[in-house]
Amino acid sequence: MCIEAHVEVVLALAYREFRVVEIPEGVEIEVEGKIVRVKGPLGQLERDFSHAPVEIRLEDGKVVVEAFWPKKRERAMIGTVAAHIKNMITGVTKGFTYKMKIIFTHFPIQVSVEGDKVVIRNFLGERAPRVAKIMPGVKVEVQKEDVLVKGIDIEAVGQTAANIEQATKVKGKDIRVFLDGIYIYEKQVGM
Repeated sequence: MCIEAHVEVVLALAYREFRVVEIPEGVEIEVEGKIVRVKGPLGQLERDFSHAPVEIRLEDGKVVVEAFWPKKRERAMIGTVAAHIKNMITGVTKGFTYKMKIIFTHFPIQVSVEGDKVVIRNFLGERAPRVAKIMPGVKVEVQKEDVLVKGIDIEAVGQTAANIEQATKVKGKDIRVFLDGIYIYEKQVGM
């Protein structure tokens, strides 16, 4: 028996853990090593999974994430990588929206978008404006008391919302009394 045939027999008998991710219509996925590219009607996302101890491959119009003889970490990473790929598919087909509410008691907070920054003025009566960074590929809209954060990459949308929330963090005062800020109140799929 040659070595290649022996390796195939061993792999066929090997214990493997795997997750299968369905590819919907209108979505193209390329797998190049551990780099996954997802293309859909709303745009294209690319992610490098070279840190993950799993194998990623395309098979019959599905993405298979697997590991042979996985230990605890590898088993956990299979589900994590599969979930990231599902989020990429959802992002390029529907997108993500985080809704945030502007809350103030005495000093009216003024929020505006200037380039790749969200500028928060008159927070707790402060003279200096507070600034939050907008991640690439994310759009921020201000509508009266609401701030809408939209995009196709769930991590960029979430990080932008977190940047805005952290920019209005109250320091040096009792946060049970000073509830002013901009807070996430809804996360939804769709733009």
